[in-house]
Amino acid sequence: MDYIKIGNVTIEKTAALAPMASVADLAYRMTAKRFGAAYCVGEMTSCKGLCYSDKKTAELLAVTDGERPMGVQLFGAEPEFMKRAVKIAEGFRPDIIDINAGCPMPKIVCGGAGSALMKTPELFGELVKAAVEATEIPVTVKIRKGWDKNSVNAVEIARIAEENGAAAVVVHGRTKEELYSGKADWDIIREVKRAVKIPVIGSGDVSSVEDCVRMYEYTGCDLVMIGRGSYGRPWLFGQIRDYFSGKTPRPEPELDEKIEIMRRHIELLCSDKGEAKGIKEARRQAAWYVRGIDGAASLRNKFGTISTLGEFYELTEEIIKR
Repeated sequence: MDYIKIGNVTIEKTAALAPMASVADLAYRMTAKRFGAAYCVGEMTSCKGLCYSDKKTAELLAVTDGERPMGVQLFGAEPEFMKRAVKIAEGFRPDIIDINAGCPMPKIVCGGAGSALMKTPELFGELVKAAVEATEIPVTVKIRKGWDKNSVNAVEIARIAEENGAAAVVVHGRTKEELYSGKADWDIIREVKRAVKIPVIGSGDVSSVEDCVRMYEYTGCDLVMIGRGSYGRPWLFGQIRDYFSGKTPRPEPELDEKIEIMRRHIELLCSDKGEAKGIKEARRQAAWYVRGIDGAASLRNKFGTISTLGEFYELTEEIIKR
């Protein structure tokens, strides 16, 4: 097994779980870790929310020992709030603090944060510098290819991150305007890797062992990060880890095993957030798990109406019996 170092943090060179807002919560991260995710990053957290003592915002920074090595992710557009938020985040004892300069969602971009920072390189550099100076914890950044096809500047942004003390950079191979459509550009990940000395983590369009291997070989990146490719398939991390451990990757689970994995995931989700909220969020997770099986469309509709764990169990029993 090969490893990489981000600051003083050692990470297996297999596959990491991407930070995904409203998706990569504790239950999702713990499930991915159980199958071998090398590294996890929590859901993005507002710097201003932290500084104004918002309880719900602070909850997003919770770190459990079972998730380590784990990073927390902050977003904001004001260096002073970034500095204060980093000091608060330190109290949750993350292994790494990540700055989000890649989220394309309007509510984040409209405030000048997320991928809007690709348009303001000077401000981006100030934010990275403020975070690095506020903590001894390694600071990383997540960026995109650029704002749009006419402003592809990931190499410039990555160099600015390095110059201001970032310990690593994550590159998603799409522009802000592309959102998650089309094909991720792995060439830009390769260009960034050649341009900086800090570790580069590649992200975009990895949904199989073969994809992961190809990204490493094509881009030369130091670590691969998987987001949507893991939806309803946490065992993908185990398959990738098997490959890089010199083993034959485990096969796709049989139906009954998939259902058991889903059950454990949803039980953890309900345990963490309470049954009412957990089941509401479980509807989407269950829909991902049943993709590709017979009658998936009908099952997704049924899972979309569940409101109790009991109803969830009834549906899973129905799938196994069928």
